Amino acid sequence: MPAEPSSPAAQAPPPGPAPRTARIERATSESKVTVELDLDGAGRTDIATGVPFYDHMLTALGKHSLIDLTVHADGDTHVDAHHTVEDVAICLGQALRQALGDKHGIARYGDATVPLDEALALAVVDVSGRPYLVHEGEPAGQEYHLIGGHFTGSLTRHVLESLAHHAHVTLHVRVLAGRDPHHIVEAQFKALARALRAAVARDPRVEGIPSTKGAL
Repeated sequence: MPAEPSSPAAQAPPPGPAPRTARIERATSESKVTVELDLDGAGRTDIATGVPFYDHMLTALGKHSLIDLTVHADGDTHVDAHHTVEDVAICLGQALRQALGDKHGIARYGDATVPLDEALALAVVDVSGRPYLVHEGEPAGQEYHLIGGHFTGSLTRHVLESLAHHAHVTLHVRVLAGRDPHHIVEAQFKALARALRAAVARDPRVEGIPSTKGAL
């Protein structure tokens, strides 16, 4: 007798890992922000914040982290870029935290040292569940530079701080060298991107949650 055909359930391939995606929307009297991301993407980006230099930095963040990233923001940039930049960073941190879920099977730690011509920046990430930022090494006066007509140098630390706080990660960023204000900021964003890429990656050797506590 011919063998009975297998049931559809028996033929179906085993389910793959759950998608690690997130969508965050935030609306205040100062800005309206939507962030979407996919941790297992290819670095595709669609960025429009109304702050051109920030768009450039977030595009680099997505590209070099291999995180697919969509950011659309409409804020009161006629007043200052600060509100929009901060609110985007808040949403980005919240999206990272949401997409990571229980952090099952991730590498957890990542670090990168990235040059941009004369600038050199180091970033270290621990997806720890504990919000913390250490930010050091920018040359004196960097915080006062206006880059691209909208982005003040002091906003770099504010972005890192907001992202770390809302993503619940520990983040150390140190500028090791640099002269050009644009290069100094961009090296930091690219170092962050590469460190995030390593930290959020799935590691096939990690069983469960990468913590002796069993939770992150």
